Amino acid sequence: MHQNLVIRRIGIVFLSVLFSTLSAFAQKKEAKLLVQPFLQDATPSSIKVVWETSRGEESSVEWGVTPRVRNRTSGKSHSINFTESRIHEVEITGLKRFTAYYYRVRTENVISDVFQFKTPPFADDEKSFNIVAMSDMQYDSQNPDKFSEMVNDGVLQYLQKEFEGTLPNNLAMVMIPGDLVENGAKYPQWKDHFFDPAQKLFSNIPVYPVPGNHERNSRFYFKYFSLPENGTAAFAEHWYYKDYGNTRIIGLDSNEGYRDISAQLEWLKTILKETADESSIDFVFAQLHHPHKSELWIPGEADFAGKVVKLLEDFSTDTGKPSIHFFGHTHGYSRGQSKDHKHLWVNVATAGGAIDNWGEFEGRDYAEFSVTQDEYGFVMVEVDGSRNNPKFTVKRISRGNEKQFRENELRDSITIFRNERKPNAPKALSPDDESTKFTGTVLKASEFESMYKGAFHAASHWQIATSSVFEKPIFDSWKQHENWYYEANRQQGDDLTDELTKRLNPNQQYYWRVRYRDQNLNWSDWSNTATFETTK
Repeated sequence: MHQNLVIRRIGIVFLSVLFSTLSAFAQKKEAKLLVQPFLQDATPSSIKVVWETSRGEESSVEWGVTPRVRNRTSGKSHSINFTESRIHEVEITGLKRFTAYYYRVRTENVISDVFQFKTPPFADDEKSFNIVAMSDMQYDSQNPDKFSEMVNDGVLQYLQKEFEGTLPNNLAMVMIPGDLVENGAKYPQWKDHFFDPAQKLFSNIPVYPVPGNHERNSRFYFKYFSLPENGTAAFAEHWYYKDYGNTRIIGLDSNEGYRDISAQLEWLKTILKETADESSIDFVFAQLHHPHKSELWIPGEADFAGKVVKLLEDFSTDTGKPSIHFFGHTHGYSRGQSKDHKHLWVNVATAGGAIDNWGEFEGRDYAEFSVTQDEYGFVMVEVDGSRNNPKFTVKRISRGNEKQFRENELRDSITIFRNERKPNAPKALSPDDESTKFTGTVLKASEFESMYKGAFHAASHWQIATSSVFEKPIFDSWKQHENWYYEANRQQGDDLTDELTKRLNPNQQYYWRVRYRDQNLNWSDWSNTATFETTK
C-alpha cells in the first residue's frame, strides 16, 4: 500500500513537470508582433496591410466602418530571414472610395491594436488631400532618435496642430525617396530603425518608398514592401506609379545597376505619354533618390536624374500639367524650378541622416535653386483637387539643425496652379534705339503687373542677340527674387527690373528683350524688342 502511494506521487510529480515543460515550450513558441501593421498600395476600392510576426502562418485582417471590425479577410505570409519570422500580407477589396475604415491584424495568438485607414477618391470626386514627403532617415549614431522625433514630434504634431479630425482624414500618403535604413542588408535595422519609430504614422497612412543607395538593393526591402507592380515586369517594384485623385505619383530607381537600364526611361516615357492623354490627371509627382544637381553636395549628383528631369520638363510644357521631382541623397532641403517649364525640384531630406552642413562638402550655387537649407525637416504637399482651379502648395517644415532648433517651422512655400495665369508682358524701356558703351550697359524694363491678386515679381529672364529672332542669344540671364545659398540671400535688393550686361563687341547692333515670372511659375510673354548699338 505504501509502495503504491509512493509510485502514485512520483507519477503526479512527473506529470506536473511534463505539463510545466510543455506549457513553457508552448509559451516560448507563441507568436509575437515584430513589425506593427503598415499600409500599402491603396486604391479607391482596396488596400494592402502588411505586418511581421516571430512565427505563425495565419494572416487575417479584421475590418469595418466602426471599431467593432466585424469583417475578416485572409491573405498570405512568407519568410523573411533564416528564422521562423513571417511577413504577412492581406489585400482587402470591395471597399468604398474615400471612406474611413478601422482594422486590426491577427496571427494566431497575436492581435494588434485597432488602427484606421481611408481609401483614395476618384479624380472626378474633386477632393483635396495632403502628402508628406521625406527621405534619408537612415540611422545616425550621433542622433539615434532623430527619425522618431521627425515622425512623432514633427509630422504627427504638425498635422494635429494644423488640421482637425483623424490622421487618415488629414494625410493621404507618405512618399520616401530613398535611404530608409543605414544598411538594408542588415535585417534588424528595418524593425529597429525604420518601422518602430514610424509605427504610429505607417499604421494609418499608406507609405510609398523608392530604394536609395543605403538599401543596397536588399531582399528585405522587396520582402517588406508590396508596391504597385505596374512597372516593367522584369523589374517589379523598382519603378511604378500610383494615382491619388488628380495626381499621379511615379517612383523610380536611380541606383547603380538600374539607372543605366534603358527599360526604365522607356517605361517613364510611355507613362508620361499616357498621362498626357488622361484628362483626370492634373499633376505628376515623381520621386527618385539621387539629385540631378545638388548645392550642398556635388559628388551626389547623377546623370540619370537629369534625364528624368528633362522628360518631366518636356511633359509639363507639352501638356500644361505641372510636375515635381522629389529627391534626397543630399542631407538638406533645396527647392528649385526649371527655367522654361512649370516643374519643381525639391530635396525632401533629411529625416534622420546626418546633415550635410554648409562648407562640409563641395557645393555650387545653381541658378535653378531659390532655397537651400542645411536642416532636418519634411515636406508637406497640399493638393487642391477642384476641377475649376486645381493647384498644389509645397511647404518645407523644418526642425532646425545643431546650431538652431526649429519646432516645425514653415521655412519655405510655393503654390503652383494647373491653369495658366500669365503676368502682363513687361516693356523694354532702355536702351532703345541708342548708342551704349561696349564694355557693358544696364537693361531697364517696366514694373511687374498681373491681373491676378497676390501675384508678385519672382523672376526675370533677359536676352541679347545679334538677330531679332533670338535664335542664338549672346547674353542670357535668369534671376530669381531670392537665392538663399550658404545662409545668405544673394538676390537681396534686386527688384528684377534692370540687368547689367557683360562686355559686348564694339560697333555692333544688338536686340534685347525680357520676360517676367510670378511666384507661381507663370511666365509672361516676351516684351517688345528694343535695340541699341555699341560704340568703341
